[in-house]
Amino acid sequence: MSTIRERNKELILRAASEEFADKGFAATKTSDIAAKAGLPKPNVYYYFKSKDNLYREVLESIIAPIMQASTPFNADGDPKEVLSAYIRSKIRISRDLPHASKVFASEIMHGAPHLSPNQVEQLNEQARHNIECIQGWIDRGQIAHVDAHHLMFSIWAATQTYADFDWQISAVTGKAKLADSDYDAAADTIIRMVLKGCEPEAA
Repeated sequence: MSTIRERNKELILRAASEEFADKGFAATKTSDIAAKAGLPKPNVYYYFKSKDNLYREVLESIIAPIMQASTPFNADGDPKEVLSAYIRSKIRISRDLPHASKVFASEIMHGAPHLSPNQVEQLNEQARHNIECIQGWIDRGQIAHVDAHHLMFSIWAATQTYADFDWQISAVTGKAKLADSDYDAAADTIIRMVLKGCEPEAA
């Protein structure tokens, strides 16, 4: 029974991510989510109680891996290894959770009305921690004197665009769906640009 329950919840969550990404919270109907999941509408309420709760679950499904992606950041870490691992993790999120990523992006653009104060603080605290690590590397001369905040913002933009602006990327590349090799190439390119741009200036 637990296997069926988890399978149904996963089907509903995946369908909800797609519907919320395509239509936004207000325009999305639970009947459409159920139809896309291939399950009766009452199942949505049985597992998630309400559309609001389901939307929050979609947000949580992307917040958890976003937080996990920052695990390599530590003050004593090697900047090249940490930044490379972080970029690869962020690209994987865009590849594996594109719809949830779009929902999260829309939520942030609208002022995060559905995120709890605890979630907002978690995300902000993690960002502050990462930026402090970068600033520490700058202060110790391990990387160039870049702006730590804008370096982080640039990495976010470069990696998340593969989910949030996938239509444009598909239109330009002529590919309906990017292959794993495309995501690998994206990660390699971003890493190369970031690491070269962060090389310490010659004395």
